Amino acid sequence: MDPPHKYEETLMGITVGKEAWEQRTSLTTYKIFDPLTIESKKAATVVLMLNSPEEEILAKACEAIYRFALKGEENKATLLELGAVEPLTKLLTHEDKIVRRNATMIFGILASNNDVKKLLRELDVMNSVIAQLAPEEEVVIHEFASLCLANMSAEYTSKVQIFEHGGLEPLIRLLASPDPDVKKNSIECIYNLAQDFQCRATLQELNAVPPILDLLKSEYPVIQLLALKTLSVITNDKEARTMLRDNQGMDHLIKILETKELNDLHIEALSVIANCLEDMDTLALIQQTGGLKKLLSFAENSTIPDIQKNAAKAITKAASDPENRKLFHEQEVEKCLVALLGSENDGTKIAASQAISAMSENSGSKEFFNNQGIPQLIQSLRSDSEEVREAAALALANLTTCNTANANAAAEADGIEPLINILSSKRDGAIANAATVLANMAMQEPLRVNIQSHDVMHALISPLRSANTVVQSKAALMVAATACDVEARTELRNSGGLEPLVELLRSKNDEVRRHASWAVMVCASDELMAVELCRLGALDILEEVNLSVSRKNKFSEAAYHKLLNNYVSLKYSLTGYLSSSNIISDGFYDYGRINPGTKLMPLKDLCLQEPTDLRAVLLVNSKSDVSPPPSMEDKSSDIGYGRSISSSSSLRRASREKTNTGFGSPTEDKSEPTSGRNTAVSKSATKEKGSRKGRGKKEEEKVKEEEEVAVAPKLTGEGSLDKEWYPPSDPDFCVYVYEVTKSIFPITNIKEQIEALAKYVAEKMGGKVSKEKLPDFSWELHISELKFQLKSNVVPIGLIKKGIFYHRALLFKALADKIGIGCSLVRGEYGRAWNEVKLMNESRKGLIGAFPPPEVYIVDLMFHPGGLMKLKSKEADLYRYL
Repeated sequence: MDPPHKYEETLMGITVGKEAWEQRTSLTTYKIFDPLTIESKKAATVVLMLNSPEEEILAKACEAIYRFALKGEENKATLLELGAVEPLTKLLTHEDKIVRRNATMIFGILASNNDVKKLLRELDVMNSVIAQLAPEEEVVIHEFASLCLANMSAEYTSKVQIFEHGGLEPLIRLLASPDPDVKKNSIECIYNLAQDFQCRATLQELNAVPPILDLLKSEYPVIQLLALKTLSVITNDKEARTMLRDNQGMDHLIKILETKELNDLHIEALSVIANCLEDMDTLALIQQTGGLKKLLSFAENSTIPDIQKNAAKAITKAASDPENRKLFHEQEVEKCLVALLGSENDGTKIAASQAISAMSENSGSKEFFNNQGIPQLIQSLRSDSEEVREAAALALANLTTCNTANANAAAEADGIEPLINILSSKRDGAIANAATVLANMAMQEPLRVNIQSHDVMHALISPLRSANTVVQSKAALMVAATACDVEARTELRNSGGLEPLVELLRSKNDEVRRHASWAVMVCASDELMAVELCRLGALDILEEVNLSVSRKNKFSEAAYHKLLNNYVSLKYSLTGYLSSSNIISDGFYDYGRINPGTKLMPLKDLCLQEPTDLRAVLLVNSKSDVSPPPSMEDKSSDIGYGRSISSSSSLRRASREKTNTGFGSPTEDKSEPTSGRNTAVSKSATKEKGSRKGRGKKEEEKVKEEEEVAVAPKLTGEGSLDKEWYPPSDPDFCVYVYEVTKSIFPITNIKEQIEALAKYVAEKMGGKVSKEKLPDFSWELHISELKFQLKSNVVPIGLIKKGIFYHRALLFKALADKIGIGCSLVRGEYGRAWNEVKLMNESRKGLIGAFPPPEVYIVDLMFHPGGLMKLKSKEADLYRYL
């Protein structure tokens, strides 16, 4: 039955005719609309009306849909499901202005829905929406078209479409619209588009800065805020900053800061100012007009933390330029920053610390913060906030770099303890900064001692093991700065710090590798550490690094040579050469030649081994007062090194009885034959018996008991072996040192000293041996007898009474180093070794003028002891190779 009034019925406030009614009645056959509410069913009817050819129906349908969409997101989603979007897009270009206006209004509302945005991008309606921004269109159309673009521009793909369809130019034009909603929507869309650098460049071409600055005069805070946010983005580009300065933009911004009623805009205004201050010209302009002092005063006196924070950030940005730092210093910006450090807000403290870090590049500012600022920064190191501690440590790192006064000030403010505590922080930046400060402090010995007293080496273990390359680098640098004495290095070794330090040598990061090499170079300053580092593989790693052109550095090369020079036993085995600066000290041993990459066994392990057919290991040791107590005389012959007490204990006792100094009497030793060890043993045994004749039986038994008690702990092996082991002593070598010190050292002529020492060495090693009799010189048997008697491959050099080239050359070098004669030790082939010395040409004495370089001579220790042969002479070649 037809409805009354000629098919008229009200649907969602719209009176429709017969056609719409027929469309509505047909909905009952569509089961898909069954779940819809009554209102949604009406909306569905109206959506169907969008296909009507009647302009009045289209206009009214759009109006109804607009009101329906305004009610919430759920209704927008319903319209999307009903398929309203696609027919509406066609109405954007409708000839009728009312239909076009109403359709535009709908899209202004619908475009806030993400699903609608996606569909609109697919339908490519951006050109149609931008067309609604034409000057001839109504203000209402401008409002909702710009609203649609503002909603769409929140996503990157839509930004691209707006930009490519030329949306920026009409949007900039609309900034001058009399309607505040149009201005708000337009500036919001421009703000979103300005996030892309291409759009920012186009904004400058379109001269967008002046109309944006005009919006700062608006009476609507939301428009002013959006304008400031847009300026904050576009002034990241230098050209935009220039445009803002040329259009008196800084005056507008300073006025906003001076107006208390606009305090909700202060933060964003400061953000724009921060960008502009990066330009020297802008900073100079604001200083000339008095704006800089106003800015600093505003920041210092403000009670709003965000404003203080942004002011400090503005200073930080501007202070990246040296000229800006100079101007800031002239305006005493440091006072403002110190005041901000006293804020209770963590964000303000962080920003102030960062600004101090930037200003510390200025020498005048560094000096200012020496008296004010450093104590406050030290206080910040104790903050509960990790971020505050990190920022304060960064500021201190910059202030103390190349500035001993500030390093002292930090120490005087009790900064060492909190800095060391930060080394265990969870933030890598804080650890790196704290390590930098401590390294800067450690450049001064009193502060270094203070730092070492706080167990700093143990605190460095975790940073050395960090996965962060900056932390690794700073930790290694701190090791290099603090491990300058034996106690610190020992603490580092005992704390387990050498292993991660050596591993850093493998780093692919250049700075980490460089600082780790520097630290290894410092740690290798004594023999014990050099030996330990080599055991951990430092030498092998450095050798590999130095083979690479891209990975090696000056420190890696220096560290490699430092390790070798302080582990001369390894150097001689690897290179076969010791220079005059490579001093042979007690504990040196000549294992023989080893190939690169081969590990040199420690002396202790060699002493613990049973004798083998391998060549004897020659030991140099003049320490006779640190060895374990001697065993019983009847046990001395069958107990080897390391298993309890050296079999040379009888020699040691004899040596001790010869003189109170432990070196032996030179007068008694002169009558001692040099034919072999048996004579020395028998002689010492005789002396030992003689020394006991005056003792009573009870006294002798008491001494025996005391000796047995002293030896007992070493024989039981109750975990004391590592602590109690000492290298085998060499009393004969002690006597040699005493004698050459007394008789040869006083000689003033260096040549005569060398000749006398050469004759002395030859005498102790079996005397002169002619070339013809060399094959009959039974030195091998003598060495084998010593190895058998000692039950070890390690033979003290003083026990050798029949020695050839390499025995004599080693003894010569060892004694020469004791009395200060410069000589080198060179290993040759087939048991050859020789010493090289440098002497000035005697014929040049007394002449005036530049001296020629000294000549190199080889010292003859075998054929004509004391003879000196020029290095490049035939005689020298025969000595070395034949």
